[in-house]
Amino acid sequence: MSTKKTELKVTISCRKCKTEVLKAVAKLTGVDSVTVDVEKGILTVVGSVDPVCIVKSIRKTGKCAAIISVGPPKKPDPPKEKEKEKPVCTLPACCKQCKLVAVRYETYYAPCSIL
Repeated sequence: MSTKKTELKVTISCRKCKTEVLKAVAKLTGVDSVTVDVEKGILTVVGSVDPVCIVKSIRKTGKCAAIISVGPPKKPDPPKEKEKEKPVCTLPACCKQCKLVAVRYETYYAPCSIL
């Protein structure tokens, strides 16, 4: 198979979401590189992996994914002089969708006392 660039729209709202999505995609065979643009919500995967397999893997984590485009990867641009760095978008550690719900189960019983 040939190498292709697949872009997907994924809802990423916290660091835990981002980590889960990256782990799910990185374990697929044929993946060369994975990048996430958190501000736009775009996941870019370069490699010979099937785009449908990528979507299935992401959906298994509980996130919604939609394919934006599939095509040949771009050739890297020549390095420019003093390219400004993008500001880093900080994500919260966890979101409402990721939080675990603690369940507490109590049983109340009175000891039996037969007199």
